[in-house]
Amino acid sequence: MKFAFFGSSLVSAYWNGAATYYRGLIRNLHLLGHEITFYEPDAYGRQEHRDMDDPEWARVVVYPPTTDAAHAMLDDAATADVIVKTSGVGVLDRTLEEGVLTLRRPGRTVVFWDVDAPATLDAVESDPRHPFRRLVGRFDLICTYGGGQPVVDAYTALGARHCEPVYNALDPQTHHPVPHRVDYAADLGFLGNRLPDRESRVERFFLAAAEARPALRFILGGSGWEDRRLPSNVDFIGHVYTRDHNAFNVSPRAVLNISRDSMARYGFSPATRVFEAAGASACLITDAWEGIETFLEPGSEVLVARGGDEVAEHLDALTPERARRIGEAARRRVLAEHTYAHRARQLEALLQGRDFTRRAVA
Repeated sequence: MKFAFFGSSLVSAYWNGAATYYRGLIRNLHLLGHEITFYEPDAYGRQEHRDMDDPEWARVVVYPPTTDAAHAMLDDAATADVIVKTSGVGVLDRTLEEGVLTLRRPGRTVVFWDVDAPATLDAVESDPRHPFRRLVGRFDLICTYGGGQPVVDAYTALGARHCEPVYNALDPQTHHPVPHRVDYAADLGFLGNRLPDRESRVERFFLAAAEARPALRFILGGSGWEDRRLPSNVDFIGHVYTRDHNAFNVSPRAVLNISRDSMARYGFSPATRVFEAAGASACLITDAWEGIETFLEPGSEVLVARGGDEVAEHLDALTPERARRIGEAARRRVLAEHTYAHRARQLEALLQGRDFTRRAVA
């Protein structure tokens, strides 16, 4: 099959948390014999902060962030068998969503792929006149990278014909164990951009733990934290490129995952960081959210905390030997059940196994 993806960026992870997800899924679709084109706008400085060249496993088309250019890209994509508009492109999203729907034909599947379903659903459900509300039922398929049954039920209530979670996963070629780096050595590391619906949880889980354990060293990576006042034992190291994520994950005694408010509320929404850390055999501490055991077993493959005090308590009890055991167990679990090869086969079976010839509602 020929796939056309309209997304934020495949070649840059700069202010683009979905990059790892896109790369892992698309590379494995290519390995299954499919042909993929990824259309991304030249916006938000992402092209200036590329962390990879154009890959051999996908054709990347970068276009100016203008309406005329977006329509030209839609024309270019018109011969694809599967056309995907992802959420959060950040440039002309509504134009692209309406545009891909004009390309629907018998034998062609048009998909909305929501990489932040909790945020999308919160916005639509809070506004009866939200413009995306009238588009939901016109897509052949809604895919999400998290949310589980609560997201499926919410999209179904909005008129979706079929909604399928295709969760984040591990790309073992990208995320794997590497030697420790001294500059990333710490008791706890956290990697995440500063976002409005995450900052209070970073304060609660990460910064509060640092304040409670002043003798320990904490490192913070990501964008947007430059002007944030931090405890003296927290070292801010700025944006961490994808090529350095493995070293960042394996060098501290443990790394922390903190879900955004909406994802924690819906549950079943493991961030890419969960699988990146597990792939590197890192010991992961995560905030508590419903469904974690679907991906990793609490206590033996991941440590779960309900606040900064429990994060600090985990660190108190975490010997290097136990941290290593937890990290190795997590890696075994995700390699067996949660790689992008698993996700690509899931998507292929879904597209080949369903009858999308019945037209969606107008």
